Amino acid sequence: MNLIERIVARAIANKQRIVLPEGTEERTLKAADQALADGLAEIILIGNEAEIRNLARLHELTHIEKATIIDPGTNPKKEEYTQLLFDLRKSKGLTEEQAQQLVLDPLYLGSLIIKAGDADGLLAGARNTTGDVLRPALQIIKTSPGISCVSGAMLLITKAEELGEGGVIVMGDVAVMPVPDADQLAQIAVSTARTAKALAGVEPRVAMMSFSTKGSAKHEVVDKVVLATQKAREIDPSLQIDGELQADAALVPSVGESKAPGSKVAGHANVLIAPSLEVGNIGYKLVQRLGNAVAVGPILQGIARPVNDLSRGCSVADIYKMIAITANQALFAKENAAQ
Repeated sequence: MNLIERIVARAIANKQRIVLPEGTEERTLKAADQALADGLAEIILIGNEAEIRNLARLHELTHIEKATIIDPGTNPKKEEYTQLLFDLRKSKGLTEEQAQQLVLDPLYLGSLIIKAGDADGLLAGARNTTGDVLRPALQIIKTSPGISCVSGAMLLITKAEELGEGGVIVMGDVAVMPVPDADQLAQIAVSTARTAKALAGVEPRVAMMSFSTKGSAKHEVVDKVVLATQKAREIDPSLQIDGELQADAALVPSVGESKAPGSKVAGHANVLIAPSLEVGNIGYKLVQRLGNAVAVGPILQGIARPVNDLSRGCSVADIYKMIAITANQALFAKENAAQ
């Protein structure tokens, strides 16, 4: 059973409630229908109920009837969610009238459903921009305790089984923060380690990446990585993390032993933290295209409850996988909250 199959199986065995605010989007509906057929999650679709049911009939989606459909205009909890939004945002100048209007927006409504405890995770972006997806999530659900920035991780499933965790690498940030400072880079490291635990089920060994290994080069960007490594240890003292490390020193045991002797991470890293978004985004795409790796994501992290953003060019299969991933993140959040 490969990693994606394990993620799907875990979601089926521990059903979570996943909100899909783009309930009238064709690919989203088809993915929801397959998810419901497989018992992948309890699905909450937001949108006009008549339109959703008509689209389901048109595309012969026979399992949509199992979904909970919430029409923003006729939602029985509309007043409750309006009051919740007003209470959360009145200090920022939001009026009751504005709250009443925002509750009609499926993306705001989806985040409110999660904030109220009526769902466990949210997935959108097939027809909305990343900014539109993130804005209500950050205003309503907010970031995780101790984390102030959102970032994006990528699951890289490679054929190099001797590297990472049987060929699996989790890499961040590949999607959100263009030039993180040392504090933000430390938070990205901690968040990506949690994503590795939640999805790959591994004990993370985190390498803070650079063009230098243990002082082999001097530059202010190297200093930032060294400081971020220290700060990540302060956030999570139990974290196995080391840096700064070059890519070969992070991944190849013989190189790690030579360049960073005594390091428990060097040569054995399964989580790679890029020093900037530019490096992370270029890096994962090179591995994907030149190394024929399967790249799954980006997976958003740092939000108090799972919220994921799709590419507007996503396929039905992409949405299905991201429903499973969001469910796994939700399960991990619950398990850790109970500890």
